[in-house]
Amino acid sequence: MQMPVQFSLDELLSMLMARMDSLAVAEENMKTKFNIFARVLYKKGLLTDEEILESVREEHRVLKELGLLAEMPGEDMLKAVADNMLQWIKGDVKAIKKGMEEYEKKLREYAAQEARKPKIDVAPSNVLSQLDRLSGKKPGGGKLIL
Repeated sequence: MQMPVQFSLDELLSMLMARMDSLAVAEENMKTKFNIFARVLYKKGLLTDEEILESVREEHRVLKELGLLAEMPGEDMLKAVADNMLQWIKGDVKAIKKGMEEYEKKLREYAAQEARKPKIDVAPSNVLSQLDRLSGKKPGGGKLIL
C-alpha cells in the first residue's frame, strides 16, 4: 500500500511559483516569435493594418459566439487592440514606451484608490471573547469593532 505524499504549504507555493515563472517565460517566448513572424509578413506586404483590425474583430466575434465574451467590444476598443499589435509589429518603440508609461500611471492611480478604501479586519472569536472579559461585559454578545 502506498503512503500518500505530503507537501508543506511552503513546498506547494514554491512549486506553484516555479510553474508560474515557467509559464511567464513561455509566454514571452511566444510573443517574441509572434512579433518576429508578423514583422516578416508585414515587411513583405502580406499583412496590412486593415487586415490586423479585421482579424481582431473576427477574433472577438468568435469569442462572443463561444460565450467567452459577454458582449462585443466597441469599435474604439477593437481599434486600440489592433493599434497596439501594430506598434509591436512595426517596432514603434516611441509609441510602445508611451503606452507602457500610460499603463504604469493607471496602475499607480488604481493602487492609490485601493489604498484609500476602508479596510475591514476580522478578529477571531477568541480575541472578541477576550475583549469582552477585559471590558467586563458578557461574552458571546458579538460586537463590531471599528
